[in-house]
Amino acid sequence: MRHPYAGVPNRQIWRNELGIRDGALLDPVSDPPFRIGRDDRIVTAGSCFAQHVGREMQNAGFTHHVTEKAHALVPEEIARKHNYGLFAARYGNIYTARQLKQLLERAYGVFEPLARPWNVPGMKGVVDPFRPRMQPGGFLSETELEADRRYHFRCVRRALEEMDVFVFTLGLTEGWADIRDGAVFPLAPGVVGGFYDENEVRFVNFDENETYEDLKSALDFIRSVNPSVKIVLTVSPVPLNATYENRHVLVSTVWSKSVLRIAAERAVRNISGCVYFPSYEIVTSPHVRGRYFGEDCREVTMEGVRHVMDLFLAHYTEEGERRLAASREPVVDEASRYIRELQRKIHVFCDEAMIDNAMGNQAADPEGSQTDANQ
Repeated sequence: MRHPYAGVPNRQIWRNELGIRDGALLDPVSDPPFRIGRDDRIVTAGSCFAQHVGREMQNAGFTHHVTEKAHALVPEEIARKHNYGLFAARYGNIYTARQLKQLLERAYGVFEPLARPWNVPGMKGVVDPFRPRMQPGGFLSETELEADRRYHFRCVRRALEEMDVFVFTLGLTEGWADIRDGAVFPLAPGVVGGFYDENEVRFVNFDENETYEDLKSALDFIRSVNPSVKIVLTVSPVPLNATYENRHVLVSTVWSKSVLRIAAERAVRNISGCVYFPSYEIVTSPHVRGRYFGEDCREVTMEGVRHVMDLFLAHYTEEGERRLAASREPVVDEASRYIRELQRKIHVFCDEAMIDNAMGNQAADPEGSQTDANQ
């Protein structure tokens, strides 16, 4: 009997997916309307997972565009400790679409938040409430912070105006906002700086409409200063580290990721030259049977990152066909040992993980140690 599914491509039928037989063969990626060349300047932003994209693209010989660099006389190790090179500029993790929107508005002088620099107990300096972990030890004074912020905003503007490709990874819907003007912070006051006062900040959990409107506003803003930029959206597969909603963190994770996925899909359907890459789907797919998460059921393993980036390079770059053939080879045990070794060496800077430290400081610890803040 004739029906509308007769003759549809194999990718549209679940049982035809090669990943059922071997998770390493999973490939849910559709080819985009553009390809990325080695000379294209790529700017990444977003959650912790976004750092993998920039690093892996650079390792593969592509141009991870960095505009905010340490002074030439600063040793590479010191520059890395001060978080130069993680992203195009030292904006740190941008978890929500509202954060992205406000960063753009702040960089171009459209929005000037009322929040003052945060003090940190036991530290003489101050930290920037909008990137509280970018400067180890904080800034010596508000004057130094303001000077660094002006330079930072110049670098943000330059990155936006010079980039050829913008990759944004949506990570969270929950956040904390200044009651006075709605300025959103990457971390709640009191976690790594500042002091929590419920009369000054409020908890927010952006729904699908708010997230989409913020995302669309941000992307429209970017297009206003860079009309030809290609835009790639992804959703981070990393679960929430903590939720302020009165429910299990897993339930909040599913809700948040669903909201982000809907917002990304709406953006792709309504903004030209904007595509979605399914990193979330690859890592969380039942085809890989959970092996792309570490022992904490949250950290993405290097094997998972490799699968994601192999498919990204295969489908999104000009050399994609050769990479696609290589990425479809099953992962063997020898490679797995190599991946485990890499996993121990990879450092991902994650603001959200500092919640663990803050919680640890409130609990008894007979060893006097703190939870590792890194993924």
